[in-house]
Amino acid sequence: MIARLDALGVICALGQGKQAVADALFAGDTSGMRRQEGWIPERAVTVGAVDAPLAEMPAGFEHLASRNNRLLLAAALEIHDDIQAAIAKYGASRIAVVLGTSTSGIAEAGEHIAEYVHHGELPEAYRYSRQEIAAPASFLADWLGLSGPAYCQSTACTSSGRALLAAQRLLRMGICDAVLCGGVDSLCKLTLNGFASLEAVSDERCNPFSMNRRGINIGEAAALFLMTRAEQRPGIGLLGGGATSDAHHISAPHPEGLGAQQAMRKALSAAGLEAEQIGYLNLHGTATTHNDAMESLAVQALFPAGVACSSSKPLTGHTLGAAGALEAAFCWLTLSDYNTANRLPPHVWDGQAEPQLPRLKLVGGQEQLPPGERRYLMSNSFAFGGNNISLVLGDLP
Repeated sequence: MIARLDALGVICALGQGKQAVADALFAGDTSGMRRQEGWIPERAVTVGAVDAPLAEMPAGFEHLASRNNRLLLAAALEIHDDIQAAIAKYGASRIAVVLGTSTSGIAEAGEHIAEYVHHGELPEAYRYSRQEIAAPASFLADWLGLSGPAYCQSTACTSSGRALLAAQRLLRMGICDAVLCGGVDSLCKLTLNGFASLEAVSDERCNPFSMNRRGINIGEAAALFLMTRAEQRPGIGLLGGGATSDAHHISAPHPEGLGAQQAMRKALSAAGLEAEQIGYLNLHGTATTHNDAMESLAVQALFPAGVACSSSKPLTGHTLGAAGALEAAFCWLTLSDYNTANRLPPHVWDGQAEPQLPRLKLVGGQEQLPPGERRYLMSNSFAFGGNNISLVLGDLP
């Protein structure tokens, strides 16, 4: 079943709101990536932080205040009118909330636990419920008065990609008529120090698919779609998706990208498409040694003639549980009227390809989507444990 992506709210290091994000995305604007101290002891690292001021929590929900929930609120406020129209049309009980996250409210929880360690008691503001994985979905559903299914997926960097597939499944099963779906993750010391312990964090801006790549940058973002069943009118749809788990290693991907290949093939099959019909591929492209190597091999195996592709992580950082939805949002923006010049998101790097790996058709500064009656894009997300997601978005007739 094709799912219609009716509305999008988005906030990330590129900016707040669809137009601001689109303008920065297609310009390859890396100004949101900045070196900061305080995340990792005795180190300054580049992060993709949101600079925009965030709205305060709605009245009655102050106890759920966390940066994660406030990022989500910013995305929801952008499409608030669309949400209210959906509630009026379908009813509150027929709208679900499915989100992906990996941090939830653990940034604030970490600060409060530190106070407990140093002072022997938790601060009055501490609320355990804010750090539960389901907290973002629960907050959004309660604030909007929705009584359909509401839950979060947490499968590391594929979390919100899985949330979009889960939302599509709820519609197909007739459990609901509309779904608020996407992902949210905020910067926190626990995450940054965890990746630093794996020696995976780069101090400089990340450099995907370069022979000089040194690791990831972490970012924060929220991307929220209103998804409904496709109707006979033009728009942008989630045409299909593929999910696999190769279980090769607890953190490293399969070196030949077998699970990644299978996820992409399943996504194409679900969308009823051939590889050569894909006009652009948003790569997972984390700039870690193993991920970029395996993704190069997987993409070359599926697209032997090549496909225009880029990683957007030098523009936003790796937004972890929000990455799948955020990069699907970039595909949505590429297909939308916000992309007035029909441009593709550029790949920002030093241009120094690794000789041992297949050369990908990385997008330069001014490349455009191939013309056609209908356009099809793919987005990849890969996670720890060999957990792989690939989504196909495209024009609806």
